[in-house]
Amino acid sequence: MSAEPDREAVIEFRNVGYRLPGGRDSSAGLLESINLRVHPGETLVLLGRSGAGKTTTLKLINRLLEPTGGQVLVEGKSTLDWDPIALRRRIGYVIQETGLFPHYTVEQNIALVPRLERWPEDGIRARVADLLALIGLSEDFLPRYPHELSGGQRQRVGVARALAVDPPVLLMDEPFGALDPLTRSEVRREFQALQRQLQKTIVIVTHDISEALLLGTRIALVDSGKLVGTFSPQEFLRSGEPVAAAYLAQLRELERSGDPHEPR
Repeated sequence: MSAEPDREAVIEFRNVGYRLPGGRDSSAGLLESINLRVHPGETLVLLGRSGAGKTTTLKLINRLLEPTGGQVLVEGKSTLDWDPIALRRRIGYVIQETGLFPHYTVEQNIALVPRLERWPEDGIRARVADLLALIGLSEDFLPRYPHELSGGQRQRVGVARALAVDPPVLLMDEPFGALDPLTRSEVRREFQALQRQLQKTIVIVTHDISEALLLGTRIALVDSGKLVGTFSPQEFLRSGEPVAAAYLAQLRELERSGDPHEPR
């Protein structure tokens, strides 16, 4: 299991807990004593089954949720001390269904936050053009609406919109889960290339062990609201930890089945 290096963290969880408001007793998404550091330029994967607390952990970073215990720090400052809007402008957010506004064109979706930030129009046009090139789409896509795009194209536009004001942090919640297997593999590879180019600090939520091993610099394994441990992909493959072993058994079953859509 990785010992986290003693260096500055972009995101830090200090003994963080989360309980549902109003005393509701559902255990799904609850967190207990999470301690975690995310370092500059790394891709940390939050891996766990449904209800383990992965998305709750993610939403605490951009203050869509607030901890009921402990502290979440972004760039050394508690999320409760950040202005929520200022914090979210520092953090790009990509979700499974992309969250694109259906009545906005591709250009309008990507340009949304720069316009809210009152960028000059020539700067916005240049930024949109740069981002389209970055995600491999031509300017022919600018006037199209989300329903006119394929699933993979919508996901690429969602990433471009999240990157529009060049935030240092990118949060991604099951970003490839809604795609068909072939498109998912293609977009994953494109995302790897993009991360090598941009060197953003990224936190990705997934329940897919293949995805975690492929994309993660480190893997934070979450189970029943607790952090089981953090691992490099190589450490995860060697781990004897029972929850990790269950994921590895699933991976071996996929390999035995010869699933052509899963990365080797």
